[in-house]
Amino acid sequence: MEHYLQQVKSSSRILLSISSQERNRILREMAEALRLNATDILNANTSDMKRADEENLPLALKERLMLDKKRIEAMAIAVEEIAALKDPVGRIIDGWVSEAGLKIEKVSVPIGVIGIIYESRPNVTTDAAALCFKSSNGCVLKGGKEAESSNTVIMQVLQEVLARNSLPKELIALLPDSTREGVAKFIQMDQYIDLIIPRGGETLIQFVSKNATMPVIKHDKGQCHLYVDKDANILEAITIAINAKVQRPSACNSIETLLIDKEIAKEVLPIFKNRFEENQTILKGCRLTREIVYVAEATEIDFNTEYSDNILSICIVDGVHGAIHHITKFGSGHSESIITENITTAEIFMNEIDASSVYVNASTRFTDGGMFGFGAEVGISTSKLHARGPMGIEGLTTYKYKVYGRGQIRQ
Repeated sequence: MEHYLQQVKSSSRILLSISSQERNRILREMAEALRLNATDILNANTSDMKRADEENLPLALKERLMLDKKRIEAMAIAVEEIAALKDPVGRIIDGWVSEAGLKIEKVSVPIGVIGIIYESRPNVTTDAAALCFKSSNGCVLKGGKEAESSNTVIMQVLQEVLARNSLPKELIALLPDSTREGVAKFIQMDQYIDLIIPRGGETLIQFVSKNATMPVIKHDKGQCHLYVDKDANILEAITIAINAKVQRPSACNSIETLLIDKEIAKEVLPIFKNRFEENQTILKGCRLTREIVYVAEATEIDFNTEYSDNILSICIVDGVHGAIHHITKFGSGHSESIITENITTAEIFMNEIDASSVYVNASTRFTDGGMFGFGAEVGISTSKLHARGPMGIEGLTTYKYKVYGRGQIRQ
């Protein structure tokens, strides 16, 4: 592994000599190659899905794992959108002249080599590879074993494009040893890997955070909430709540808990219950909720659980401050939303909630690189440094200072 990662590190420097136009052309080639090789990718994915059925993997995981022609086309479009973005490298972020007459420029540069560990979704392979390539970073990807066949074929497609352009395939690579022992060794190779991005379940995040010797940007669970305030437009609130839970329950930006102001709970809870049950949502509720409607009991464990499924916990809270208290206790720092027509209440919520993305009168499902205009993302960062929220090409850069002098020496 060490020799392999050494090759990746060495190869990554080549990206600094490739023009932005050339990188964009190669990315467009990758997008077209995904389309041309869709049949091979789908055949590999069929093998993964068959194995998932045999191993009785959860439905939510299989939903994230599954590819079809529409999803492959979406992968190709995402790569093209990334190619169309402005080059994030070489930008002069700031500039000034010091008292000593030195001309100082703060310039964006690539991080170097980025390790990304993820589960289930094969589309992450193309998203992460394209974002790293666009931002002049080398990358080493470690997908889940459940998507091994799909990821292998996708990587072969991308590396063939690199080879056709006389570039080393190590610029975009899969981790050669995907065992737990291999991952444990990988996350301590800080002489070759500059940043680790884990995205997946709590166990994975904790393992990487505790054992990695290089910087880690966590893409933790999506314990997202929607709070319906007493001053909400109820029809709008219902539509948003249904979308935030039901549109794609397995996504990390779907809500896991619905919070309702106690002043309107008796009036609106039966309406919410009926609408969710029409969408086959399994509902659980706190004690106050169960005094109004018949649902299963929601415990503290439920309020702390990312279901990734069409299951929703409901809790009645004492106004916006009660909602903030609940979110502060159970939230994961991902995405939170308030539905209200009261501007003052909205601002209290927006200012006091500590999360990567905070919404007023909108679904949390918009926390996504594509929806934010980033083309795609390597994940949704729940860390505060150095990137937060949907992590696109800007989050894959750092900066350095270029200092121009004319013979100055320090006195």
